Amino acid sequence: MVLKTFGWSFAVTALGLVAAIFYGGWAAFGVVAILSILEISLSFDNAVVNAGILKKMNAFWQKIFLTIGILIAVFGMRLVFPVVIVAVSASLGPIEAVDLALTDQDRYQELVTDAHPSIAAFGGMFLLMIFLDFIFEDRDIKWLGWLERPLAKLGKVDMLSACIALIVLLVSAITFGAHAHQHGGTHADKAETVLLSGIAGLITYLVVGGLSGFFEDKLEEEEEREHEAEEAAERAGKPKSAVKLAGKAAFFMFLYLEVLDASFSFDGVIGAFAITNDIVLMALGLGIGAMYVRSLTVYLVREGTLDDYVYLEHGAHYAIGALAIVLLVTIRYEINEFITGMIGVVLIGASFWSSVRRNKRLAAAGGEGGKERAEVSSGV
Repeated sequence: MVLKTFGWSFAVTALGLVAAIFYGGWAAFGVVAILSILEISLSFDNAVVNAGILKKMNAFWQKIFLTIGILIAVFGMRLVFPVVIVAVSASLGPIEAVDLALTDQDRYQELVTDAHPSIAAFGGMFLLMIFLDFIFEDRDIKWLGWLERPLAKLGKVDMLSACIALIVLLVSAITFGAHAHQHGGTHADKAETVLLSGIAGLITYLVVGGLSGFFEDKLEEEEEREHEAEEAAERAGKPKSAVKLAGKAAFFMFLYLEVLDASFSFDGVIGAFAITNDIVLMALGLGIGAMYVRSLTVYLVREGTLDDYVYLEHGAHYAIGALAIVLLVTIRYEINEFITGMIGVVLIGASFWSSVRRNKRLAAAGGEGGKERAEVSSGV
């Protein structure tokens, strides 16, 4: 099972590391290996959230996610995206930007650094909306009950997530503007850039997430109409199969996954510049890491890990919230990528440990009555 799920990742790792040796020797090999580990550590929460969405899709769309989706993730976000942001920020053509990336790496890194505020604002707002919508939703299973219960009550207020996100964006833009003026005003226009980029991230979330939700609701209506037929099949002794997302619903969910992956990859792409400004090594290292994230996503779905360890999804969303704040803070301050990665690892590790303890409580309680008692005491 492990070889089947991670086989392509192992193959890409071998090819990527060999290519690195041919390209720049053992030093390049080391850089690519470090970048791969960086990407995996920063994106584990991405895999958990992806798995929660992917398990709703049918086998066809899961395969699309692993084929076309991985091309978008590896080549689009890890190779094309850094070139595009340089082309846009420096008003260069795509060919000029590629030439710059290959021939003048210091200037290329400088342009990417200049574009960081807009990237951080867009990605930060998109991820912040995911986190806010999660914590304001009333869920049957709660991890941090003392926090999630009052937040679920607040979540009944319409558009609360968008309002809070806009307030956070406004504070970020004003803070960055003040910082820019303190340095002679050379980046005085960055506050406006942060504001516009953040609003673009918010709009992207609302449009893609809204369309995904709309078609998912349509699918649920179809499920209700098929409910009687399914019950009849179950009474006849036939297994009852869960309806998976397909058609337009799955397409927009797939689109949502790709935008989500793009937002997650921002910190990895920017963080990679702390290690190297060679676009080839960056693409190899981050591409290998992206493959493992995809394989891990499929593994979580096929093994039913999210169903067995019910707090993992909570931990991943808290990690998303932390990453969103980190991205917005990096508009003004530099934060080490190790710290960013460790925040996610600690939160997901804590949620996993809480899930294990919950499973032990359920096993000790035994039976449905014991399960209900354990559920009541599970939100710590």
